[in-house]
Amino acid sequence: MTTVDIYAEPATPALPSSGFELDLSRAALVLTDPQIDFLSPAGVSWPVFGESITENDTVAHIGQLLDAAKNAGIVVAVSPHYFYPTDKTWTFGDPLEQFMQAVGMFGRTGALTTEGFAGSGADFLPAYHDHLHDGLTVIASPHKIVGPESNDLVLQLRKRGVSQVLLAGMAANLCLEGHMRELVEQGFEVVVIKDATAGPRLPEGDGYLAALVNFRFLANGIWTTEQAVNALAHR
Repeated sequence: MTTVDIYAEPATPALPSSGFELDLSRAALVLTDPQIDFLSPAGVSWPVFGESITENDTVAHIGQLLDAAKNAGIVVAVSPHYFYPTDKTWTFGDPLEQFMQAVGMFGRTGALTTEGFAGSGADFLPAYHDHLHDGLTVIASPHKIVGPESNDLVLQLRKRGVSQVLLAGMAANLCLEGHMRELVEQGFEVVVIKDATAGPRLPEGDGYLAALVNFRFLANGIWTTEQAVNALAHR
């Protein structure tokens, strides 16, 4: 019996190609939430995301994108997710917020201190530290729900002349999709790197599959890590 890959791109898509062409002079790699709480078996959300992360080889693919982006000399930016003790006084929240609060996801001790940050669930995955702490990577202020509307990512990209974004990170149907939608609304061309992300698997549904469907309608392109690395190598 033939196994159907439910994540494969459609053989005969109905929508036309955007005609996207990468221009390294105005491109950036943007990573959403490359943090321990998502990407490590020690992270609080691993039981929900781990299977998809493992199948996509997400951790290795993000590392390959960082290597290629740094070698190409393009802007690299991170939009992280942090919660501070004052955020616990919010009086309402959606189901995702309720989950994150319950498990202490992305928790930090305060906005003006890094006490307890290193090695915590809010910290970046150790494998990425060399690139993310090189003094060149843009670390945006934290987003709070799923999109960059509440942080300075768009400002940081605009100030660097960026108008094309290669987008990767966590999680596919949540922060990654939220960033894709807002960046498109803000006038950026956005290509999603489909195997450098992953999604939750819950009774509510397969978040990765849901995200892929929406990417096909809205993103300027959907690439694999291999395609992105090859494009970045042609400077």
